Amino acid sequence: MMRKKRRSSVDKGEEATTTTKAKKSRNTGRKLKEPAPEETNESVFGVFLREAGVTLKHAGTSNEIAVDQVVFQKRLQKQLQKSPRYPGIVKEFTTGLESHIEDPERFRNCLLPCVPRLLDGDSSQVSSFQESLLRMLLGIEMLQSFIINTLLEKLPEFMFDGTGDGGLSIPHAIINQFKWLDRIVDSKELAAKLMELVSVAPVEVQRDIITSLPEILEDSQHNDIARELNSLLQENTQLTVPILDALSSLNLSSSLLTEVRGAVMVTLAAVQLEDLPVVVKFVLHSVSASDAYEVVRNLRKKLELEQCVLPPVLQASQSRIKSKGSAASSSTPSAGSSQDSVTLILDGIKSAVRFQKMISEAWLKAIESVDEEEDHKVVDLLVLFILHSTNANQSRRGAERLLKGKVRTGLIQEPLLQRTFRDYAQVMRGYFPSILSLAQSLLRSPDPCVVPFGGHMYRHSFTAFDSYCQQEVVGSLVTHVCSGVGGEVDMALELLCGLVTEKPSEMALYAVFVKGILDYMDNLTPQQIRRLFHLLSGLAFGQQQQGSHIQDDMHIVIRKQLSSTVPKYKRIGIIGAVRIVGSMGAVRLKVKESQNGSLPQETLRQVTALLELVKSSSESSPEAAALYYDELANLMLSSTLDPQVQQSIEKSVIDDFQVDFVVDVGPKISGSFPFTPCVLYDLEGQGNSIAINLLPLLAQNVQMKGEQQNQTSKTHKRVSPLCLSPLFRLLRLCEHKQHQGDLEEIDGLLGCPLILTDMDVVEKMESLSKAEREFLCTLLFHTINWFREVINAFCEQKETEMKMKVMTRLQNITYLQTLLERALAETPGYVPPVANFDGESTEGVILSSAAPVIKAKKDAPGKKRKAPGKNSSESSAQLEEMTEADKTQQEQPEKEKEKEIRQGVSLLSYRQFFRELDMEVLDVLQCGLLSRSLLDSELHTKVREEVLLGPAELVFLLEDMHRKVEFSLTAAPAKRVPFFKARADKSVGFSHLQQRSSKDVASYCVQLLPALCSHLENCHNHFQTLLSDNNGVVDGPATDIQQHHLMSSSYQLLLQVLNTTFSWSGFSQPGQRGLLKKALGVLAERLKEESAELTLEQLVKHSFEYLVNFRSTMPSLSTALCLSQLLSTVSEKGGNSASYREQTASLAKRFLSQDWVTASGQKERGNKFNEALHTLLRIYLEHVDDVLKAVEEITERGIAELLNASKDESSASWPTLNRQTFLVFYKVLMAELEKAIRKIPVGKVSDNVEAQSEKLLTWKLAVEDFHALVKIVMVFDSRPVLIVCLKYGRLFLDSFLKLGMPLLDNSFKRHTEDVQSLLKVFQLSTRQLHHMCGHSKIHQDTSLTNHVPALKKSLELFVYRVKAMLTLNNCQEAFWIGNLKNRNLKGEEILSQRSQGSDEDEDEEEQCSPLPQDQSEDEDMESTTVNREDDVDQDDVIEDSD
Repeated sequence: MMRKKRRSSVDKGEEATTTTKAKKSRNTGRKLKEPAPEETNESVFGVFLREAGVTLKHAGTSNEIAVDQVVFQKRLQKQLQKSPRYPGIVKEFTTGLESHIEDPERFRNCLLPCVPRLLDGDSSQVSSFQESLLRMLLGIEMLQSFIINTLLEKLPEFMFDGTGDGGLSIPHAIINQFKWLDRIVDSKELAAKLMELVSVAPVEVQRDIITSLPEILEDSQHNDIARELNSLLQENTQLTVPILDALSSLNLSSSLLTEVRGAVMVTLAAVQLEDLPVVVKFVLHSVSASDAYEVVRNLRKKLELEQCVLPPVLQASQSRIKSKGSAASSSTPSAGSSQDSVTLILDGIKSAVRFQKMISEAWLKAIESVDEEEDHKVVDLLVLFILHSTNANQSRRGAERLLKGKVRTGLIQEPLLQRTFRDYAQVMRGYFPSILSLAQSLLRSPDPCVVPFGGHMYRHSFTAFDSYCQQEVVGSLVTHVCSGVGGEVDMALELLCGLVTEKPSEMALYAVFVKGILDYMDNLTPQQIRRLFHLLSGLAFGQQQQGSHIQDDMHIVIRKQLSSTVPKYKRIGIIGAVRIVGSMGAVRLKVKESQNGSLPQETLRQVTALLELVKSSSESSPEAAALYYDELANLMLSSTLDPQVQQSIEKSVIDDFQVDFVVDVGPKISGSFPFTPCVLYDLEGQGNSIAINLLPLLAQNVQMKGEQQNQTSKTHKRVSPLCLSPLFRLLRLCEHKQHQGDLEEIDGLLGCPLILTDMDVVEKMESLSKAEREFLCTLLFHTINWFREVINAFCEQKETEMKMKVMTRLQNITYLQTLLERALAETPGYVPPVANFDGESTEGVILSSAAPVIKAKKDAPGKKRKAPGKNSSESSAQLEEMTEADKTQQEQPEKEKEKEIRQGVSLLSYRQFFRELDMEVLDVLQCGLLSRSLLDSELHTKVREEVLLGPAELVFLLEDMHRKVEFSLTAAPAKRVPFFKARADKSVGFSHLQQRSSKDVASYCVQLLPALCSHLENCHNHFQTLLSDNNGVVDGPATDIQQHHLMSSSYQLLLQVLNTTFSWSGFSQPGQRGLLKKALGVLAERLKEESAELTLEQLVKHSFEYLVNFRSTMPSLSTALCLSQLLSTVSEKGGNSASYREQTASLAKRFLSQDWVTASGQKERGNKFNEALHTLLRIYLEHVDDVLKAVEEITERGIAELLNASKDESSASWPTLNRQTFLVFYKVLMAELEKAIRKIPVGKVSDNVEAQSEKLLTWKLAVEDFHALVKIVMVFDSRPVLIVCLKYGRLFLDSFLKLGMPLLDNSFKRHTEDVQSLLKVFQLSTRQLHHMCGHSKIHQDTSLTNHVPALKKSLELFVYRVKAMLTLNNCQEAFWIGNLKNRNLKGEEILSQRSQGSDEDEDEEEQCSPLPQDQSEDEDMESTTVNREDDVDQDDVIEDSD
C-alpha cells in the first residue's frame, strides 16, 4: 500500500501539470452536488467495473470510485479470472472498454482521475486522490498489452486537436498513463510503438513522448532507446531539447554517452538559440576527467555567441517595430530574449565549473591553447569572468593569470572587449564585481603591456552599466590615483579625463569623489597634477558647468596653495590656477545663431582676477614666476582660449619681456660687474641696436640675493634671469597663436646678441675666486638655455636665412657646452640654476645633483685619458665626443684640443638644468650632413645656399632624440617606490614630451626615418671611404681621431634610435599596423623603389636586406651590437622570424670574429666593451641553429687557442676572446648551454630506437661541452669564473636529473654502451665540481660557499638517481661505492678536514661487462661524486669523509 500511495503521489504531480486549477476546483465542487446520472446501457465492462467499485459517469462528470484503487484492481482481476467464460471474458471486457471510449467525452473521463464517492459522510475508506480508470486498468497485467495498444491507436485521433476545453491535451494525458507503471509486460514492444509514434506525430506530441520515455521504460531499454534518440537528434534539430532532457535522465554506458555527445556537438551549429542552454548543460555534465579538455575545446570552438545577439543597429530598429505594436515582431527573438538565452548558457557553464574541477581546468586550458588573435571569441572573455567570479577550485587566480598573459601577448585586444560590452552588457552586469576586480589587477600590474586593457575595462564598464557601477568605477579609479604608483596614476587620470570628455553629465554626479584626490596631491608628479586640475576644472568650469557645485571648493584650494610659502604647494597652486583659467577662458561654441560665442563679462572678470592673483603670488619667487610663464605657455599650446583672454595675456607678456630683458646697445655698458661685459653672438650684423641684458641682470640678481640675506623685507620687484627663457617661450607661443605660426614680429630675437663677457676667461678659471667661477658657470647655463629656447621657437621656419641662423645657434650651443664642461670641472660642488620649474622642490634637486657633479669631477681625468683610445660611443661618452668636435669648428690646434678633452666633465648629470628641446627641433635633422669635401682650404663652405648639419650638431640632436624615444617609446614597468628611498624623477626635462602620446612620438619618428636613413648612409660612406683611403686599416695615418669619434657616435645613435622606434610595443596593436608598414616601407624603398603594394613579410625582408648592408663599416663593437639588435627587432615584425635567424647568427659571429681597434690604434677594452660583447655573444648563441655545436666550437677551438697564446694575445679564430674577455665568454657559454638542454625533449617509453639514439647523442654532446667548460676552471681559476661554474653547474645537473635521466631509464637496455660512456664523462665533471666545493671551503669565501650546499644536494641526488635507474633495469649489482677524498682544484688532498661524511660514487655497467679491477685509485673507478653532510646514518652503505 505504501508503495502504491507513493507512486500515486507522483502521479498526482504529473496530473497537476496537465490539469488546471480551475478544472480541479470544478471537480471538487461537484462532490457536494447531487450524483450525476450513471451509465444505463451496461455491458460486461460496466458491470465488472461497478462490482469492483467504479461507477462510470457521462456528461463531462468524472467517474467515481468507492474503494481504494488497489482494492479495485484486485477485485476486477479476481472477477475476470473466476468468470466461467475466462479467458473469453477478457475479450468481452476489452470490447466493452473500446465501445465505451468511442465517445470522446467518455474517453476524456477515463483519462482523468476518478473522484472518490463518499458514503454517508465516511471518508476513511477511500484516499483523497485516485488514478484515472485507464491507468488503474493498465496496472492489471492481463489487460495491460491490450489497453496499451488501444491507447496508442487512439492517440493519432487527437494529435492535431491541440489543447481542449479546460487546458487538457488528450495526447499528453494518454502518454501520462504509461508513466511509472509498476511493471510493463512487454517493455520492448512499448518502446518500439512509442518510437513509431514519434516518427509521425507533430512536434508537440513528439516532445511529450520523448521527455516521458525515462519515466515509462525500464532500465534495460535505456541503451537501445538512447541509440534511437541519438539518430533522431541528427535528423531533427527541433527535438534537441526534449531528446537531451531524456538522455540526461537515462542510465547510459560511457561509450554510448560519448557517442551521443559527439552527435550533439555535430548539430550544435544548427541548434536554436533558446535551446542552446540545454545543449551546453548536457555537454558539460556528461564529460569525464579523461575527455574534459577535448569536449570543452570543441564546445568553445562551436559556441558562436556573436551570432546569437543582434547588432545594436538591428536591435534598435527591432525595438522601434515593437513599439509600434507590430504583430510580426512578436515572432522574432528580441535582444532581451537573446540576452536571456546567453545568460542561461553562462549559468550552465557556471554550474559546471563550480561543481567539477576538471571543467574549470579544461576551460582555462582551452582558452590558453588559442594562439591566434582572430580565433579568440566573446565566450572566452565571458568564461574568464565566470571563472573569476565563482572562484571554484581557486580558478580566480588562474583566470587572472590567463587574461594577463593573453593581453600581454596581444591575443586578447580591446576590439574583442568592446564587442563583448556592446552586445552582452545585460549579461555582463552580473559579473561586474569580477570585471572591476580584474580591471584593478590589470591597472596595478607592473607590466606596461596589460595596463591599457585594464583601462578599457573600466571605460566600457562606466559606459555600459548603471549608476551604481559607474560610482564603483569612479571610486576605484580615484583609489588608483591616490596610490602614488606612476603608471597606475597616469592611466587612472587619463581614464577620468576621457570619461569627463565623453560623459560630462554622468561624471558630474561623481565630481565630489574626484575632488577627494586633492587631499593626496603630495604623491603626484607635476604632469599628473596638470591632468587632475584639467579634469576637475573641466567638470567645474566647463561650458556646460555640470559640476558647478565644486567650484567654491576649487577656488578655496587654489587660493590656499598660492598663498603657501612652501614652494611645492605654491607650484601646485600655480598649475591648478592656470588649468582653471584654461577651462573658464576657453573659446565658447555658438549654441544658437543669435549668440556670438564670446565669453560672458563676469567670466572674463573672474579669469582676469585669477591671472592677476597668480602673478602677484609668484612675483616674490623667480622659480614660481618662471613656472607661471611655463604653465601659461603649455596652456597656449594645448588649448584654444577666448580671443579677449588671449589678447590680455599677450599684451602683458610683450610689455614684461621688453621692460625686463631687452636693452638698447650703447657704445659702453655702464655698471660694476664681476666680468667685463661685451656683446656676443650677434647674427644681424653691426646695425642691431638691441640685446638681451643677461650679464647685468645676473650680476644684479646675485647682488640682490646678498642684500636680501641682510634685509627681511623686499620693496621692489626683482627681475631674475631664470624667467628669461620661460617668458620668451610664452611670448613666442602667444605670437604663434595670434599670427597662425608667423613669428615675423619677434624674428629679431633669433639673431639678437647677448650681453655676456669674453669667453677667453674660461682659460683662466684657475685664477678666479669660487664666487666668480660659479657666476661664470651660471652665465653659461643661462646663455645655453636662451639659445635652446630660441631654437625651439624658430626651428619650424622655412626661409633659408632663418634655417641658417638656427644652425648657427646650434653651433653656439655645442661650443658653449665645451666651455661649460671645462668651467664645471674647475668648480666642484656647484649647483646650476633651475631650468625645469615643475619638478621636485629645488632643494631636492640640489641634493641629488650635487653628488654626481663632484664625482664626475673626480673621475674626469681618468676617463678623459682613456677617451682618445676608446672608440665606444655609449651615452656617457657622447657629450664628451661632441665637445671635441666643437673645438674643430673653432680651429684650435690639436694639442689644445686633447688638453681640453682631459679637463672636461660629462654634462649628462646636468641634463635637468637645461631647457627641454621640443620634438619639432628634430626637423633640423632633415638637413644634409656637412662633410670635409664641402669645405674650402680655409675651412669655410664654398656655397652656403644649402643648410647643412655639422657632425657635432648631428650628435647633439641625435642624443636628444635618443633620450626622447627612450623615454616615450620604451615602456618602463611601474615599480612601487620603497618607503625610505627618495624617488628619482626620471621625467625631469620631459614635461613637454609627456603631453604627447607615445603614438604621436612614434608617428613623428617614422616621418623622420628618411632623414635618419640618409645620415646612416652618410656615416656608412664616411667609414667606407676611410677604410679605402687607409687600405682597410681603421687607425691609418689619414684618420682624424675627433672626426672618427663624432661619426662613430652618430652611427651608433642612429642605430639606437631606429631600434628603439621599431621596438615600440604599440606596433603590435591592430590600429598601428599601417604605421609599422609605413616605417618598414621607408627602409625597403632605400634598397629598391617599387610602386607595387608590398605585404608586411616582403617589407621586413627588404628592410632586413637594407640594414645588413651596413655590416662592413661598423666602427666599434657597441655599434655592431646596435646593428645586430636592430636586425633582430626588425626580423620579429614579419611573423616568420625563423628565416632571419641564420643571417643574424652569421652576422653576430662575423662581429665576434673581428679584431676591434680604436681610431688611435689600441684594442677596444673596458666594461662597456665587455657588456656589448656579452650581449652580442648571447644574440649569436640564441640565433644559431645548433647551440651545442657552437659552444663546442668556441670551447674546443677558441679557448684552446687562447690557452696556447701568449698573455696579451687573443684567440685566432675568435679575436674578441682574450684573457680580459674570458669571463664574458665563459658566463654566456654556461648560461646558454644550460638553457639549450632545457629545450631537449624528455625521453618517453614510447620513443622508438631512432628517437632515443638521437636524444642520447644530443645529451652526450651537451655533457661533453659541459665537461670541457668545467675542466677549463683548472686553468682560469679566478673567483668570478668559479662562481659562474658553481652556479650553472648546479643548474645543469638539475636539468640533467629532470630531463636526461628519464631518457637513460628508457634507453639503458637498448643503448648500454652509450649510456655508460655518457655517465663516465659526466662523472669527470661532477668530480671536478666536488673539488671546487672543497676549494671554496678552504678559502672560506662566502660568495663561493653560498653555492656549495645546493650543489652538493644535487650531486647526491644524482648518485641515488643513477642507482634507481640501474634498479629499474635489473642491474643493481653494477652499482658500487668507493671512498672519495676531498681535494682542491689542483687535485691535492685536503687533510685538514676531519668532519665525518661520505662521498658516494657509483659506476654502472651491465654484469656481462664488469669493470677492470686493477685501476690505480679508487677515484678512477667512480662514476659520480657527492659530498654528504653529517646527517647520514651510520647504518648507511655510504661513508663520507668531508
